[in-house]
Amino acid sequence: MKKIVVVVEEVEAARAALQWALHNLLSYGDLIILLHVFPVTKPSSSVNKKQNNHNSITNNRKRALRLKGFESALSFKGLCDSFLSAKVQIIVKEGDQDGITIAAMVREIDASALVAGLHDESFLYKLIKSP
Repeated sequence: MKKIVVVVEEVEAARAALQWALHNLLSYGDLIILLHVFPVTKPSSSVNKKQNNHNSITNNRKRALRLKGFESALSFKGLCDSFLSAKVQIIVKEGDQDGITIAAMVREIDASALVAGLHDESFLYKLIKSP
């Protein structure tokens, strides 16, 4: 059984990458892992806010980002449903946008393949362009 990690992003390139993986990589019994990484929520720098109120706002924002990521992953799962052999798992995780969290998850999962759509804001392009 192969574990194929597909990066979930709200861009057409990511959907095309999933379609490619379904048609070219997936075999019977393989597991598709839909991975969405949402940005780390940083506390605002307002000095006047009470700590409890600040934590509540940060937690609400984090919850909203997690929910949006899960909804995106569910829409990707809909593409997988037409493939009867596709077993699908969804992971939504807070992390960086430069690929470190994705790479760590791929290692942790012990994935056979990583599939990501290439676009202007892709973490892969950022890795290539960094010094």
